[in-house]
Amino acid sequence: MSSTYGNPEKRQHIVETAYALFKRDGFHATGIDRIIAEADVAKMTMYRHFPNKDGLIVTVLEWRARRFERQLDRLAEQGGPPDRAIATIFDWYGRWFRSPDFHGCLFAHALAEYGDSTHAVFKAATDQKNSLRRRMSRILEGKLPGDRAESTASALLMLIEGATLLAQMGQGEAAIRDARRAALDLLAGPAALP
Repeated sequence: MSSTYGNPEKRQHIVETAYALFKRDGFHATGIDRIIAEADVAKMTMYRHFPNKDGLIVTVLEWRARRFERQLDRLAEQGGPPDRAIATIFDWYGRWFRSPDFHGCLFAHALAEYGDSTHAVFKAATDQKNSLRRRMSRILEGKLPGDRAESTASALLMLIEGATLLAQMGQGEAAIRDARRAALDLLAGPAALP
């Protein structure tokens, strides 16, 4: 029988198990022993792959960020004008809000639980938010000059984050409808952000 040391399937299983627990119950509320039990791995296996919980959390956030970026990239590949691409992103959020697996934004939860801007978990969460803003800015560059694309992308990120919070409060349908409308209004007028 081969050793589990370095076993990528076992490592990925731990990551996915921790992800499910973190998104449902939070980072601080989920202990390593619970992850070990849910993943059905030996303590030694856990610590071979992840010597500490913060390292596991960062790995989970980076894994989830890559999955999210691939989803956004597939949406962007559908082409069309920037307005349509942005509407498609908001539509994706609407579907997510309606999914039974919706528990709010894992990255926003990480920022709330790890408020120290020098902490590795905080940095991993802000990296994801900044990546989303940059992706939307690149989409908007086809419609707006660079500085306006950046500021408009920041406004769109605020709309998405606000809608996500309202969805977590049980108001997802109205939140995404209003955020999508505000986003398209923002993009429609020549006075989109200065």
